[in-house]
Amino acid sequence: MANIPPLTCLRSFEAVARLGSIVAAAKELHVTHSAISQQIKALEELIGVTLFIREGRRSLRVSEDGRLYALQIRESLGDIAEATRLIKAQPKSTELVVAVLPSFGLNWLLPRLPRFQQLHPHISVRLQASLAVSNLSRESVDVGIRMGKGDWEGVEKRLLFHDETLVIAAPHFNGGALPQTPEAIVSSPIIFNMESWQPWCQAAGLKSEVTRFGLCSNDSNLVLQAVRLGQGIALERRSLVHDAIQRGEFVQLSQVTAPYPYPYWLVLPDRKPSEAKQRVFSGWLAGEVSEYLDGLDQDQDQDQDQDQDQDQPKMT
Repeated sequence: MANIPPLTCLRSFEAVARLGSIVAAAKELHVTHSAISQQIKALEELIGVTLFIREGRRSLRVSEDGRLYALQIRESLGDIAEATRLIKAQPKSTELVVAVLPSFGLNWLLPRLPRFQQLHPHISVRLQASLAVSNLSRESVDVGIRMGKGDWEGVEKRLLFHDETLVIAAPHFNGGALPQTPEAIVSSPIIFNMESWQPWCQAAGLKSEVTRFGLCSNDSNLVLQAVRLGQGIALERRSLVHDAIQRGEFVQLSQVTAPYPYPYWLVLPDRKPSEAKQRVFSGWLAGEVSEYLDGLDQDQDQDQDQDQDQDQPKMT
């Protein structure tokens, strides 16, 4: 390591080579022009190579040796910056980093997290929300909640639950005159996500799928907000709308549902044995999932009882 020049010299050199100006480099690094000039001079003397060709008092251009050296230094400085980012992002012993889809995090996990924090006030939860699949080991994530087929490598995975899709609207949609039949539903203004309506249409006995036109988004949170505003109806996962239906924010337009092909999973990095905070969160999450599924079963039983009551002949 004795041959490594001072980092200040390397940063100054890389900035001037990239920006083509001592003035611009000094502004980027928040130092004086003379400081940049001195760092470059010291670097050239240290390595015995002319890095810049002076053309006049203030003009200079990078030499061929300097250009090649700058490319290598830029890559090395990038590696140092990335290593620093990763070590700073490393979860602390009292911090739990959870990677989660934004829609699931907002609509299912977030409302339940206060119960976890009440039970475990010594653990600080940091949600890392992204539509991309996180590399748990590289991004220093403790646990992840993913949706998919479970065919990921390098992680330990545990099935949480299967989901289904249903059609929802705001209570005030269309002035409160909500569509009642599958035919009326697919003829209504629809806010599309990236999911296909075909399974739901088949379950509803419709011969063709709806035509996709109008507003569409790859983020369910935007779709749900558009529905809240009364801009249309949507086909969404029950996990994202169940609580809002219970609160009266949405109305389920039909009892017809369709299985969702991608279940939810809890994933843990394989890089090391599970820590206490991971085991605690995994156990708590399993309990929340069990309570959620029990609630769905109770709702289904109530719906069946209501249907039976409606089918019973009235006594006179």
